[in-house]
Amino acid sequence: MSAPAQPNTASGPGVQTYGQSPAEGPMSKKNKSSGSTKRIVWISIVSIISCIVLVLAALLCLPKRLWERKGTHDVVKKALEAVESNVKGKLSKLASPVKPYAQVLDVLKPIPSGRHETIMSIYDKDEIPPPPPPPIPQPPKEVTDAQQTIVKHSMTQLPPSYSVADLQQYTNSFSEDNVIGEGTLGKVFKAELPDGRLLAVKKLNKRVRDGQNDEEFLALVSDIDRIRHDNVVQLDGYCAEHGERLLVYEYCREGTLHNALHTPDKELSWNMRINLALGAAKALEYLHETCDPPVVHRNFKSSNILLDHNDDGDLVVHISDCGLAPLMSSGDVSQLSGQLLTTYGYSAPEFESGIYTLESDVYSFGVVMLELLTGRLSYDRSLSGGEQSLVRWASPQLYDINALKMMVDPSLKGDYNEKSLSNFADIISSCVQKGPGFRPQMSHVVLDIIKMMDQDLILRAERLKARTLDDLDCHNMSTMA
Repeated sequence: MSAPAQPNTASGPGVQTYGQSPAEGPMSKKNKSSGSTKRIVWISIVSIISCIVLVLAALLCLPKRLWERKGTHDVVKKALEAVESNVKGKLSKLASPVKPYAQVLDVLKPIPSGRHETIMSIYDKDEIPPPPPPPIPQPPKEVTDAQQTIVKHSMTQLPPSYSVADLQQYTNSFSEDNVIGEGTLGKVFKAELPDGRLLAVKKLNKRVRDGQNDEEFLALVSDIDRIRHDNVVQLDGYCAEHGERLLVYEYCREGTLHNALHTPDKELSWNMRINLALGAAKALEYLHETCDPPVVHRNFKSSNILLDHNDDGDLVVHISDCGLAPLMSSGDVSQLSGQLLTTYGYSAPEFESGIYTLESDVYSFGVVMLELLTGRLSYDRSLSGGEQSLVRWASPQLYDINALKMMVDPSLKGDYNEKSLSNFADIISSCVQKGPGFRPQMSHVVLDIIKMMDQDLILRAERLKARTLDDLDCHNMSTMA
Protein backbone atom coordinates (compact mmCIF):
# COMPACT_ATOMS: atom_id res chain seq x y z
CA MET A 1 0.00 0.00 0.00
CA SER A 2 1.49 3.25 -0.92
CA ALA A 3 1.87 6.10 1.52
CA PRO A 4 -0.49 9.16 1.29
CA ALA A 5 0.67 12.20 -0.64
CA GLN A 6 2.38 14.91 1.40
CA PRO A 7 2.07 18.66 0.92
CA ASN A 8 4.84 20.32 -1.07
CA THR A 9 6.98 22.50 1.15
CA ALA A 10 9.60 23.46 -1.37
CA SER A 11 8.30 26.99 -1.55
CA GLY A 12 9.17 27.66 1.96
CA PRO A 13 7.50 27.31 5.29
CA GLY A 14 3.87 28.21 5.56
CA VAL A 15 3.32 28.42 1.79
CA GLN A 16 1.12 25.90 0.06
CA THR A 17 0.75 25.67 -3.77
CA TYR A 18 -2.24 23.36 -3.79
CA GLY A 19 -1.59 21.36 -6.98
CA GLN A 20 0.45 24.04 -8.91
CA SER A 21 3.91 23.12 -9.77
CA PRO A 22 6.69 25.64 -9.41
CA ALA A 23 7.38 25.58 -13.17
CA GLU A 24 3.93 26.91 -14.04
CA GLY A 25 4.00 30.28 -12.07
CA PRO A 26 6.03 32.70 -14.30
CA MET A 27 4.43 31.56 -17.55
CA SER A 28 0.96 32.06 -16.22
CA LYS A 29 1.75 35.70 -15.20
CA LYS A 30 3.17 36.53 -18.66
CA ASN A 31 0.07 35.25 -20.41
CA LYS A 32 -2.18 37.32 -18.16
CA SER A 33 -0.15 40.54 -18.87
CA SER A 34 -0.31 39.99 -22.65
CA GLY A 35 -4.08 39.47 -22.59
CA SER A 36 -4.62 42.65 -20.60
CA THR A 37 -2.54 44.73 -23.06
CA LYS A 38 -4.49 43.43 -26.04
CA ARG A 39 -7.76 44.35 -24.42
CA ILE A 40 -6.53 47.89 -23.78
CA VAL A 41 -5.37 48.23 -27.42
CA TRP A 42 -8.73 47.10 -28.80
CA ILE A 43 -10.56 49.37 -26.43
CA SER A 44 -8.37 52.27 -27.63
CA ILE A 45 -8.99 51.43 -31.29
CA VAL A 46 -12.73 51.24 -30.73
CA SER A 47 -12.63 54.55 -28.85
CA ILE A 48 -10.67 56.25 -31.65
CA ILE A 49 -13.08 54.95 -34.27
CA SER A 50 -15.94 56.23 -32.13
CA CYS A 51 -14.30 59.64 -31.94
CA ILE A 52 -13.95 59.71 -35.73
CA VAL A 53 -17.60 58.83 -36.12
CA LEU A 54 -18.59 61.52 -33.62
CA VAL A 55 -16.47 64.15 -35.43
CA LEU A 56 -18.00 63.23 -38.79
CA ALA A 57 -21.48 63.30 -37.28
CA ALA A 58 -20.81 66.71 -35.73
CA LEU A 59 -19.61 68.08 -39.07
CA LEU A 60 -22.64 66.68 -40.87
CA CYS A 61 -24.93 68.23 -38.30
CA LEU A 62 -23.57 71.73 -38.77
CA PRO A 63 -26.20 74.29 -39.91
CA LYS A 64 -26.92 74.22 -43.60
CA ARG A 65 -25.76 77.76 -44.09
CA LEU A 66 -22.22 76.79 -42.99
CA TRP A 67 -22.01 74.26 -45.80
CA GLU A 68 -23.12 76.91 -48.25
CA ARG A 69 -20.37 79.30 -47.28
CA LYS A 70 -17.20 79.70 -49.26
CA GLY A 71 -14.37 77.47 -48.07
CA THR A 72 -16.47 74.92 -46.10
CA HIS A 73 -15.11 71.98 -48.08
CA ASP A 74 -11.52 73.02 -47.34
CA VAL A 75 -12.23 73.41 -43.62
CA VAL A 76 -13.81 69.94 -43.36
CA LYS A 77 -10.95 68.41 -45.32
CA LYS A 78 -8.38 69.97 -42.97
CA ALA A 79 -10.30 68.76 -39.93
CA LEU A 80 -10.43 65.17 -41.24
CA GLU A 81 -6.72 65.24 -42.06
CA ALA A 82 -5.98 66.44 -38.52
CA VAL A 83 -8.05 63.60 -37.01
CA GLU A 84 -6.41 61.02 -39.31
CA SER A 85 -2.94 62.24 -38.36
CA ASN A 86 -3.86 62.05 -34.69
CA VAL A 87 -5.14 58.49 -35.07
CA LYS A 88 -2.04 57.32 -36.94
CA GLY A 89 0.18 58.81 -34.27
CA LYS A 90 -1.71 57.08 -31.48
CA LEU A 91 -1.69 53.73 -33.28
CA SER A 92 2.06 53.93 -33.88
CA LYS A 93 2.54 54.46 -30.18
CA LEU A 94 0.31 51.48 -29.36
CA ALA A 95 2.35 49.25 -31.70
CA SER A 96 5.30 49.27 -29.25
CA PRO A 97 5.50 46.07 -27.06
CA VAL A 98 5.16 47.83 -23.74
CA LYS A 99 3.04 51.01 -23.31
CA PRO A 100 2.59 52.90 -20.12
CA TYR A 101 -0.98 53.05 -18.95
CA ALA A 102 -0.88 56.91 -19.02
CA GLN A 103 -0.13 56.91 -22.78
CA VAL A 104 -3.07 54.60 -23.44
CA LEU A 105 -5.36 56.93 -21.54
CA ASP A 106 -3.99 59.88 -23.59
CA VAL A 107 -5.41 58.26 -26.74
CA LEU A 108 -8.85 58.31 -25.18
CA LYS A 109 -8.77 62.08 -24.47
CA PRO A 110 -11.57 63.94 -26.33
CA ILE A 111 -10.79 66.56 -28.98
CA PRO A 112 -10.41 69.91 -27.18
CA SER A 113 -13.36 72.24 -27.49
CA GLY A 114 -10.99 74.92 -28.74
CA ARG A 115 -10.52 72.89 -31.94
CA HIS A 116 -14.10 73.64 -33.02
CA GLU A 117 -13.62 77.31 -32.16
CA THR A 118 -10.40 77.36 -34.19
CA ILE A 119 -12.17 75.86 -37.20
CA MET A 120 -15.00 78.34 -36.93
CA SER A 121 -12.62 81.29 -36.57
CA ILE A 122 -10.76 80.21 -39.72
CA TYR A 123 -14.05 79.65 -41.50
CA ASP A 124 -15.45 83.07 -40.59
CA LYS A 125 -12.28 84.95 -41.49
CA ASP A 126 -13.70 86.12 -44.86
CA GLU A 127 -16.74 87.61 -43.20
CA ILE A 128 -14.91 89.85 -40.77
CA PRO A 129 -15.93 93.40 -41.80
CA PRO A 130 -13.13 95.74 -42.88
CA PRO A 131 -12.04 98.33 -40.40
CA PRO A 132 -13.98 101.60 -40.59
CA PRO A 133 -12.41 104.40 -42.67
CA PRO A 134 -10.58 107.09 -40.81
CA PRO A 135 -12.76 110.06 -39.81
CA ILE A 136 -12.94 112.98 -42.23
CA PRO A 137 -10.73 115.74 -40.90
CA GLN A 138 -12.68 118.78 -39.77
CA PRO A 139 -11.89 122.07 -41.53
CA PRO A 140 -9.85 124.57 -39.57
CA LYS A 141 -11.78 126.93 -37.35
CA GLU A 142 -11.03 129.94 -39.53
CA VAL A 143 -12.96 128.45 -42.48
CA THR A 144 -16.34 130.19 -42.84
CA ASP A 145 -19.70 128.44 -42.88
CA ALA A 146 -20.14 129.38 -46.53
CA GLN A 147 -16.83 127.70 -47.43
CA GLN A 148 -17.82 124.57 -45.52
CA THR A 149 -21.10 124.49 -47.43
CA ILE A 150 -19.24 124.83 -50.72
CA VAL A 151 -17.13 121.80 -49.76
CA LYS A 152 -20.33 119.82 -49.13
CA HIS A 153 -21.52 120.70 -52.62
CA SER A 154 -18.17 119.94 -54.29
CA MET A 155 -19.71 116.91 -55.98
CA THR A 156 -22.54 119.06 -57.34
CA GLN A 157 -22.07 120.92 -60.58
CA LEU A 158 -21.54 124.58 -59.78
CA PRO A 159 -20.42 127.50 -61.96
CA PRO A 160 -17.29 129.47 -61.05
CA SER A 161 -17.37 131.43 -57.80
CA TYR A 162 -16.38 135.07 -57.54
CA SER A 163 -15.10 136.88 -54.48
CA VAL A 164 -16.84 139.97 -53.15
CA ALA A 165 -13.62 141.92 -53.63
CA ASP A 166 -13.44 141.03 -57.32
CA LEU A 167 -17.08 141.93 -57.94
CA GLN A 168 -16.59 145.24 -56.14
CA GLN A 169 -13.71 145.98 -58.45
CA TYR A 170 -15.67 145.00 -61.57
CA THR A 171 -18.74 147.09 -60.62
CA ASN A 172 -16.89 150.14 -59.30
CA SER A 173 -17.91 149.21 -55.73
CA PHE A 174 -21.49 148.56 -56.84
CA SER A 175 -21.86 152.15 -57.94
CA GLU A 176 -25.32 153.49 -58.74
CA ASP A 177 -23.89 154.54 -62.10
CA ASN A 178 -23.49 150.85 -62.91
CA VAL A 179 -27.11 149.92 -62.12
CA ILE A 180 -28.79 148.56 -65.26
CA GLY A 181 -31.92 147.12 -63.67
CA GLU A 182 -33.87 146.71 -60.46
CA GLY A 183 -36.62 144.30 -59.49
CA THR A 184 -38.32 142.65 -56.56
CA LEU A 185 -35.24 140.55 -55.74
CA GLY A 186 -32.54 143.20 -55.95
CA LYS A 187 -30.46 145.41 -58.23
CA VAL A 188 -28.50 144.42 -61.33
CA PHE A 189 -25.08 146.00 -61.91
CA LYS A 190 -22.98 146.15 -65.03
CA ALA A 191 -19.55 144.61 -64.43
CA GLU A 192 -16.45 144.89 -66.61
CA LEU A 193 -13.66 142.37 -66.16
CA PRO A 194 -9.96 143.22 -66.70
CA ASP A 195 -10.06 141.43 -70.06
CA GLY A 196 -12.91 143.68 -71.22
CA ARG A 197 -15.65 141.08 -70.90
CA LEU A 198 -18.98 142.41 -69.62
CA LEU A 199 -21.18 140.69 -67.06
CA ALA A 200 -24.41 141.46 -65.22
CA VAL A 201 -24.28 141.04 -61.42
CA LYS A 202 -27.58 140.58 -59.61
CA LYS A 203 -27.21 141.53 -55.95
CA LEU A 204 -30.02 139.97 -53.95
CA ASN A 205 -31.56 142.26 -51.36
CA LYS A 206 -31.54 141.70 -47.60
CA ARG A 207 -35.07 140.30 -47.50
CA VAL A 208 -34.04 137.51 -49.85
CA ARG A 209 -30.68 136.90 -48.16
CA ASP A 210 -32.27 136.48 -44.74
CA GLY A 211 -34.65 133.86 -46.08
CA GLN A 212 -31.93 131.47 -47.27
CA ASN A 213 -28.96 129.72 -45.70
CA ASP A 214 -25.74 128.89 -47.55
CA GLU A 215 -26.76 125.36 -48.46
CA GLU A 216 -30.10 126.46 -49.89
CA PHE A 217 -28.43 129.18 -51.92
CA LEU A 218 -25.88 126.79 -53.42
CA ALA A 219 -28.65 124.35 -54.29
CA LEU A 220 -30.44 127.20 -56.07
CA VAL A 221 -27.25 128.11 -57.94
CA SER A 222 -26.85 124.51 -59.07
CA ASP A 223 -30.44 124.39 -60.32
CA ILE A 224 -30.07 127.67 -62.24
CA ASP A 225 -26.81 126.50 -63.80
CA ARG A 226 -28.58 123.47 -65.30
CA ILE A 227 -30.98 125.73 -67.23
CA ARG A 228 -29.29 126.04 -70.62
CA HIS A 229 -31.09 127.31 -73.71
CA ASP A 230 -30.29 129.75 -76.51
CA ASN A 231 -33.13 132.00 -75.38
CA VAL A 232 -32.29 131.96 -71.65
CA VAL A 233 -29.72 134.21 -69.98
CA GLN A 234 -26.83 131.96 -68.97
CA LEU A 235 -25.50 131.99 -65.40
CA ASP A 236 -21.76 132.71 -65.38
CA GLY A 237 -21.01 132.43 -61.66
CA TYR A 238 -22.01 133.33 -58.12
CA CYS A 239 -20.74 134.76 -54.85
CA ALA A 240 -21.60 133.60 -51.32
CA GLU A 241 -19.11 135.44 -49.13
CA HIS A 242 -19.69 137.47 -45.97
CA GLY A 243 -23.43 136.89 -46.01
CA GLU A 244 -23.83 138.28 -49.53
CA ARG A 245 -25.81 136.55 -52.28
CA LEU A 246 -24.82 137.53 -55.82
CA LEU A 247 -25.62 135.92 -59.17
CA VAL A 248 -23.37 136.67 -62.14
CA TYR A 249 -24.92 136.42 -65.63
CA GLU A 250 -23.86 136.98 -69.21
CA TYR A 251 -24.41 140.54 -70.38
CA CYS A 252 -26.98 141.43 -73.07
CA ARG A 253 -25.98 144.65 -74.83
CA GLU A 254 -29.31 145.69 -76.36
CA GLY A 255 -31.24 146.20 -73.13
CA THR A 256 -34.75 144.89 -72.50
CA LEU A 257 -37.81 144.38 -74.67
CA HIS A 258 -39.65 146.79 -72.39
CA ASN A 259 -37.25 149.59 -73.28
CA ALA A 260 -37.28 148.69 -76.97
CA LEU A 261 -41.08 148.91 -77.09
CA HIS A 262 -41.61 151.98 -74.94
CA THR A 263 -38.97 154.44 -76.13
CA PRO A 264 -39.66 157.08 -78.78
CA ASP A 265 -36.95 155.89 -81.17
CA LYS A 266 -38.04 152.23 -81.23
CA GLU A 267 -37.35 150.41 -84.49
CA LEU A 268 -39.02 147.02 -84.21
CA SER A 269 -40.62 145.89 -87.46
CA TRP A 270 -43.59 143.50 -87.53
CA ASN A 271 -41.39 140.56 -88.55
CA MET A 272 -38.91 141.36 -85.79
CA ARG A 273 -41.72 141.34 -83.25
CA ILE A 274 -42.91 137.95 -84.43
CA ASN A 275 -39.36 136.57 -84.18
CA LEU A 276 -38.97 137.95 -80.66
CA ALA A 277 -42.29 136.39 -79.64
CA LEU A 278 -41.12 133.05 -81.04
CA GLY A 279 -37.84 133.20 -79.10
CA ALA A 280 -39.64 133.99 -75.84
CA ALA A 281 -42.14 131.19 -76.49
CA LYS A 282 -39.32 128.69 -77.09
CA ALA A 283 -37.70 129.70 -73.80
CA LEU A 284 -40.92 129.07 -71.86
CA GLU A 285 -41.49 125.83 -73.76
CA TYR A 286 -38.04 124.67 -72.63
CA LEU A 287 -38.69 125.63 -69.00
CA HIS A 288 -42.15 124.03 -68.90
CA GLU A 289 -41.76 120.91 -71.02
CA THR A 290 -38.06 120.04 -71.28
CA CYS A 291 -36.71 120.78 -67.82
CA ASP A 292 -37.25 118.01 -65.28
CA PRO A 293 -38.86 119.01 -63.00
CA PRO A 294 -40.61 121.79 -64.94
CA VAL A 295 -39.50 125.32 -64.10
CA VAL A 296 -42.15 127.96 -63.40
CA HIS A 297 -40.80 131.42 -64.20
CA ARG A 298 -43.32 133.31 -62.05
CA ASN A 299 -42.05 136.76 -63.07
CA PHE A 300 -42.40 136.78 -66.86
CA LYS A 301 -42.62 140.33 -68.24
CA SER A 302 -41.10 142.47 -70.98
CA SER A 303 -38.45 143.92 -68.63
CA ASN A 304 -37.15 140.37 -68.02
CA ILE A 305 -36.78 139.75 -71.77
CA LEU A 306 -33.26 140.87 -72.68
CA LEU A 307 -32.13 141.60 -76.24
CA ASP A 308 -28.85 140.96 -77.99
CA HIS A 309 -27.54 140.26 -81.49
CA ASN A 310 -26.45 136.78 -82.53
CA ASP A 311 -23.52 135.97 -84.78
CA ASP A 312 -25.66 136.65 -87.85
CA GLY A 313 -26.56 140.11 -86.61
CA ASP A 314 -30.19 139.22 -85.89
CA LEU A 315 -31.89 140.53 -82.76
CA VAL A 316 -32.65 137.67 -80.35
CA VAL A 317 -34.25 137.40 -76.91
CA HIS A 318 -32.80 136.00 -73.68
CA ILE A 319 -35.17 135.42 -70.75
CA SER A 320 -33.72 136.47 -67.39
CA ASP A 321 -34.56 135.44 -63.81
CA CYS A 322 -35.17 131.82 -64.83
CA GLY A 323 -35.07 129.51 -61.80
CA LEU A 324 -35.56 132.28 -59.24
CA ALA A 325 -39.15 131.38 -58.38
CA PRO A 326 -38.07 129.72 -55.07
CA LEU A 327 -36.90 133.14 -53.87
CA MET A 328 -40.45 134.41 -54.28
CA SER A 329 -42.03 131.66 -52.21
CA SER A 330 -41.43 133.35 -48.88
CA GLY A 331 -44.29 135.51 -47.60
CA ASP A 332 -42.99 139.05 -47.98
CA VAL A 333 -41.33 138.52 -51.35
CA SER A 334 -44.33 136.64 -52.72
CA GLN A 335 -46.70 139.36 -51.57
CA LEU A 336 -44.51 142.12 -53.00
CA SER A 337 -44.06 140.25 -56.28
CA GLY A 338 -47.80 139.73 -56.57
CA GLN A 339 -48.49 143.40 -56.00
CA LEU A 340 -46.00 144.44 -58.66
CA LEU A 341 -47.23 141.90 -61.19
CA THR A 342 -50.80 143.03 -60.57
CA THR A 343 -49.75 146.67 -60.92
CA TYR A 344 -47.89 146.01 -64.16
CA GLY A 345 -50.74 143.85 -65.46
CA TYR A 346 -48.82 140.62 -66.07
CA SER A 347 -50.31 138.38 -63.37
CA ALA A 348 -53.02 135.84 -64.13
CA PRO A 349 -56.35 136.11 -62.26
CA GLU A 350 -55.56 133.04 -60.12
CA PHE A 351 -52.44 134.70 -58.73
CA GLU A 352 -54.59 136.89 -56.50
CA SER A 353 -55.58 133.66 -54.69
CA GLY A 354 -51.95 132.70 -54.14
CA ILE A 355 -51.90 130.22 -57.04
CA TYR A 356 -49.19 130.34 -59.68
CA THR A 357 -48.65 127.51 -62.17
CA LEU A 358 -47.23 126.89 -65.63
CA GLU A 359 -50.49 128.21 -67.05
CA SER A 360 -49.88 131.47 -65.19
CA ASP A 361 -46.66 131.90 -67.19
CA VAL A 362 -48.70 131.35 -70.36
CA TYR A 363 -51.01 134.20 -69.34
CA SER A 364 -48.03 136.52 -68.76
CA PHE A 365 -46.67 135.56 -72.17
CA GLY A 366 -49.98 136.60 -73.74
CA VAL A 367 -49.65 140.00 -72.08
CA VAL A 368 -46.16 140.42 -73.58
CA MET A 369 -47.58 139.56 -77.01
CA LEU A 370 -50.19 142.29 -76.49
CA GLU A 371 -47.33 144.72 -75.83
CA LEU A 372 -45.70 143.63 -79.09
CA LEU A 373 -48.98 144.12 -80.93
CA THR A 374 -50.01 147.48 -79.51
CA GLY A 375 -46.80 149.07 -78.25
CA ARG A 376 -48.64 149.99 -75.04
CA LEU A 377 -47.75 149.35 -71.41
CA SER A 378 -49.34 146.35 -69.72
CA TYR A 379 -50.72 148.77 -67.13
CA ASP A 380 -50.81 152.52 -67.80
CA ARG A 381 -52.06 154.77 -65.01
CA SER A 382 -52.03 157.79 -67.31
CA LEU A 383 -55.02 156.43 -69.24
CA SER A 384 -58.67 156.39 -68.22
CA GLY A 385 -59.92 153.63 -65.94
CA GLY A 386 -61.19 151.32 -68.69
CA GLU A 387 -57.91 151.50 -70.63
CA GLN A 388 -55.35 151.23 -67.84
CA SER A 389 -55.24 147.42 -67.95
CA LEU A 390 -54.05 146.34 -71.39
CA VAL A 391 -55.71 142.91 -71.20
CA ARG A 392 -59.05 144.30 -70.06
CA TRP A 393 -59.03 146.91 -72.80
CA ALA A 394 -57.76 144.75 -75.69
CA SER A 395 -59.45 141.37 -75.10
CA PRO A 396 -62.91 142.32 -76.51
CA GLN A 397 -61.32 143.68 -79.71
CA LEU A 398 -59.09 140.73 -80.60
CA TYR A 399 -61.71 139.10 -82.86
CA ASP A 400 -62.52 142.21 -84.94
CA ILE A 401 -60.03 142.87 -87.74
CA ASN A 402 -61.04 146.52 -88.00
CA ALA A 403 -60.60 146.99 -84.26
CA LEU A 404 -57.24 145.20 -84.52
CA LYS A 405 -56.04 147.68 -87.10
CA MET A 406 -56.88 150.46 -84.69
CA MET A 407 -54.99 148.71 -81.88
CA VAL A 408 -51.76 148.06 -83.80
CA ASP A 409 -48.69 150.03 -82.74
CA PRO A 410 -48.71 153.24 -84.81
CA SER A 411 -44.92 153.03 -85.22
CA LEU A 412 -45.44 150.11 -87.63
CA LYS A 413 -47.12 152.53 -90.05
CA GLY A 414 -49.33 149.79 -91.48
CA ASP A 415 -46.37 147.62 -92.58
CA TYR A 416 -47.84 144.24 -91.66
CA ASN A 417 -49.98 141.49 -93.16
CA GLU A 418 -53.62 141.45 -92.06
CA LYS A 419 -53.75 137.64 -92.01
CA SER A 420 -50.62 137.52 -89.88
CA LEU A 421 -52.11 140.18 -87.62
CA SER A 422 -55.30 138.13 -87.18
CA ASN A 423 -53.33 134.95 -86.36
CA PHE A 424 -51.22 136.87 -83.86
CA ALA A 425 -54.37 138.11 -82.12
CA ASP A 426 -55.81 134.56 -81.99
CA ILE A 427 -52.72 133.32 -80.12
CA ILE A 428 -52.99 136.20 -77.67
CA SER A 429 -56.66 135.47 -77.03
CA SER A 430 -55.95 131.81 -76.21
CA CYS A 431 -53.14 132.74 -73.78
CA VAL A 432 -55.05 135.33 -71.73
CA GLN A 433 -58.10 133.18 -71.02
CA LYS A 434 -59.35 133.63 -67.44
CA GLY A 435 -59.48 129.90 -66.75
CA PRO A 436 -56.02 128.26 -66.55
CA GLY A 437 -57.37 125.07 -68.12
CA PHE A 438 -58.32 126.93 -71.32
CA ARG A 439 -54.81 128.22 -71.96
CA PRO A 440 -52.56 126.29 -74.38
CA GLN A 441 -49.24 124.65 -73.63
CA MET A 442 -46.23 126.62 -74.77
CA SER A 443 -45.30 123.94 -77.30
CA HIS A 444 -48.65 124.58 -79.01
CA VAL A 445 -47.98 128.31 -78.95
CA VAL A 446 -44.58 127.75 -80.59
CA LEU A 447 -46.18 125.68 -83.35
CA ASP A 448 -48.87 128.31 -83.91
CA ILE A 449 -46.29 131.09 -84.25
CA ILE A 450 -44.18 129.03 -86.65
CA LYS A 451 -47.26 128.22 -88.71
CA MET A 452 -48.16 131.91 -88.78
CA MET A 453 -44.64 132.79 -89.94
CA ASP A 454 -44.78 130.17 -92.70
CA GLN A 455 -48.09 131.52 -93.94
CA ASP A 456 -46.68 135.03 -93.85
CA LEU A 457 -43.69 133.92 -95.94
CA ILE A 458 -46.00 132.34 -98.51
CA LEU A 459 -48.09 135.50 -98.73
CA ARG A 460 -45.00 137.66 -99.10
CA ALA A 461 -43.67 135.37 -101.82
CA GLU A 462 -46.98 135.57 -103.66
CA ARG A 463 -46.97 139.34 -103.35
CA LEU A 464 -43.42 139.53 -104.63
CA LYS A 465 -44.30 137.31 -107.55
CA ALA A 466 -47.34 139.43 -108.37
CA ARG A 467 -45.27 142.61 -108.25
CA THR A 468 -42.65 141.06 -110.47
CA LEU A 469 -45.27 140.08 -113.03
CA ASP A 470 -46.80 143.54 -112.90
CA ASP A 471 -43.41 145.14 -113.44
CA LEU A 472 -42.75 142.76 -116.32
CA ASP A 473 -46.07 143.59 -117.95
CA CYS A 474 -45.41 147.28 -117.59
CA HIS A 475 -41.98 146.81 -119.14
CA ASN A 476 -43.43 144.86 -122.09
CA MET A 477 -46.13 147.45 -122.67
CA SER A 478 -43.60 150.25 -122.64
CA THR A 479 -41.41 148.34 -125.08
CA MET A 480 -44.29 147.74 -127.47
CA ALA A 481 -45.24 151.38 -127.32
